[in-house]
Amino acid sequence: MGKGREDGPLSTSSAYAVLGVQPDCSPVEIKAAFRAKVKQFHPDVNRDENSDAMIRRVIQAYQILSSYTPSQIIETECLDPFDRPECEAFDVFVNELLCVGKACSSSCVERAPHAFRFDSSTGTARAFSQGQEEDYQVQCAVGQCPRSCIHYVTPSQRILLEELLHSILDVPYDTSAEADLLFSLITKAKFENNRYQKPKKKTKSSTQHVDWF
Repeated sequence: MGKGREDGPLSTSSAYAVLGVQPDCSPVEIKAAFRAKVKQFHPDVNRDENSDAMIRRVIQAYQILSSYTPSQIIETECLDPFDRPECEAFDVFVNELLCVGKACSSSCVERAPHAFRFDSSTGTARAFSQGQEEDYQVQCAVGQCPRSCIHYVTPSQRILLEELLHSILDVPYDTSAEADLLFSLITKAKFENNRYQKPKKKTKSSTQHVDWF
């Protein structure tokens, strides 16, 4: 599901370090630090290849220090690119709750092996390469998925959907509420992404005097 999981779970002391706050700081300071870090590593602002991993660590750190679940973070912390997409939806996200993995008759892994692969722990397909918006094989994989479980999303939407999906797959007990939220966010993303319009470029007004006569 991307980089960042390979480093293992954060400790409480590491969580404070990720957010850049002291252990004796207040909840208000933790929230402010979290929002500042989200802005710093936002995919639309930070084009560094490690920005994905960093924003995941920021979310994990805030989960630890606030005791919020990923769904609560999305709902309470104004982390909602689903209302206002930050850019065009060119990243791909696989809803692994619907994916049947190698049993699929029209596997995305076979159609576009450079963009999808089967996860060893779940057996489901997962996108591991982004920035393939012009790739015909990826377009076919998305459009011809028999379970309709591959979606074009924005970078911010993808990160939050992946975090929410990961929390569902990792927890052995009932996660129906989180699953419902995942499906609703995907639906919302599809609707808003279809409405997205690129910001119009401002025309430069000339300050030079023009004598028309």
